[in-house]
Amino acid sequence: MKRRDFLTTSGALLAGAPLLPHVSSAAGPAATPAASVPTAPSPPPLAPRFGDARDWWFQRRYGLFVHWGLYAIEGWHEQDQWRRRIPRAEYSKLAARWNPTQFNPDAWLDVAERNGMGYLCFTTKHHDGFCLFASRHTDFHCGNTPYAGDLLKKLAESCHRRKFPLCLYYSIADWHHPNYPNQGRHHELPPQPGDRPDLAQYTEYVRAQVRELMTNYGPIHGFWWDMNVDQRVDPSINALIRELQPAAVINDRGYDRGDFGTPERDYSKEGAVLLSFAQRTEACQSIGMESWGWRKDEDYYTDRHLQRSIARYLARDANYLLNVGPLPDGTLPEVAVRFLDRTGAWYRRVREALEGNRPASHLTSNRDVLLTRRDHTLYVLLTADPRGDAVKLKPLAHLPRRATLLNTGEPVRCSIDLVPTEHGDQGRYLRLTALPVNEHANTVLVAKLEFDHLPETLAPVGATGVSTA
Repeated sequence: MKRRDFLTTSGALLAGAPLLPHVSSAAGPAATPAASVPTAPSPPPLAPRFGDARDWWFQRRYGLFVHWGLYAIEGWHEQDQWRRRIPRAEYSKLAARWNPTQFNPDAWLDVAERNGMGYLCFTTKHHDGFCLFASRHTDFHCGNTPYAGDLLKKLAESCHRRKFPLCLYYSIADWHHPNYPNQGRHHELPPQPGDRPDLAQYTEYVRAQVRELMTNYGPIHGFWWDMNVDQRVDPSINALIRELQPAAVINDRGYDRGDFGTPERDYSKEGAVLLSFAQRTEACQSIGMESWGWRKDEDYYTDRHLQRSIARYLARDANYLLNVGPLPDGTLPEVAVRFLDRTGAWYRRVREALEGNRPASHLTSNRDVLLTRRDHTLYVLLTADPRGDAVKLKPLAHLPRRATLLNTGEPVRCSIDLVPTEHGDQGRYLRLTALPVNEHANTVLVAKLEFDHLPETLAPVGATGVSTA
C-alpha cells in the first residue's frame, strides 16, 4: 500500500494547515529554552540476561504448564485434600486407582508445538506429596500404583528426542510425608496420625529428591519451586541444581531468591503500570478459573482474557506459562486442546510482535495499548478493552510507510491530524482508525507499523502541541 493511502483525513493535507510536527531526533520546529524542554522517557530496561546456558529461556518465551496428579481422579481441584479437609489416610487410597494407560507425552508435545509453545513445565510432586517419578526416597509415587511406571522418565525421553526444553515443578509443602511439619497453616493439613515433624530431616528428603530429578532424567531446563510455607532459606539446594543442570532456570518460590519472579493469575504487586519488567519474570495462568488440575465442572476464562494476559507479559519482556490439567487417563481434555488451539491460532498470527522484540511503550502516553519494536518496526497491542475503533499514539507523529493488522493481514488506516479532543495543545498525532474491534471482540488485535525511521525516544508534548524530541 502506498504512503498516500494512509492519509485518510483531508484536514492533514490542507494547504493552510499548520506544518505537521515530524518527530525525529533533531530539534523541534520552534526554539525552546533548554530549561523548559520536557525530558524524553527512556526506553524501558530489559530484564538482565544470564550470559550462560540459561539464556535459552529468553528465546522460548511461551510455554505449557501441566498440573497432573492423583487429584485428577476425583476431578475437583489440585488442592482437593486440603480444600475439602480429606484426611491423609483417606486421600492416599487414590494411589490404588492411578493407572493413566493413555498417557502419551508426544501427544502433549504435538499440541504445544503446533500452538507456538517452546517449553514445558511438569508437576513432579504437588502439595499432596504424590510423585510422578519413581523416587527411591518414598513409596508414594507412580511406580507403586497399577500404572507401575515412571511417568517423568517417559515424558523426559519424548522432550529430549524432540529437543523440547523440560522444566520440573516441585512443591515444598507435602501433605503426605510424616517429617513435613503440617501445622494447619495456609496450604497445610492439620497434624495427622503418624506425623513426625522434623523440618531439618524433611529438607534432606527434598534435597535427595532434587538430586534424583537432576540426575536421572537427562537435561533439565528449569526448576519451579512452590509453597515454601516455612520460608526456610537454604541456598545450597539451588546450588545443587545449578551444579547438576547448568541450563536450568530456577524460580523464586524455593529456598532462595532464584532467577525469576512468578506472578500468578494476573496478580500484580506493582502500584503503577510497568512498561517492562526490570527483573526476570515468568507469569503463569490456567485456562480454568477455579483450578489448575483437571476439574469436571470447570469455569473457563474467555479466549480474549487469556490472549490479553499472554500479550501483557510477553510485550514487557517476560515469559508466560499457560496451564492445562490432563485427565486421569493421561490425555489432554478436549476442551483444553480447543483452548490451546484457538489461542495458538492467534499466537501464530501475532507472534512476531511478542518474540525477539524490545518493549517500547514509552513512545506513547496511551496506556490502553502496549508497544514492542524491532528496529524501525513498531507493534501496537490492544491489551485493554477497546473503547472505540481508533487508537491514538500521542506524542508519536511519524507516519508509517506500511501498517498491517497481524490478526487478519489487512491494511490499517493511519493518519496524522488534529482531532477535537486534542484541541487544547493543537497537537497532531498518529492515529490508527477503523479497526475491526467489534468483528474481533474475543481476541487481542495487534497492528504492525513499518517506519522508514523510528526514534528511540520521544519527548512529552509541550505547550505548543509538538514533541520536542
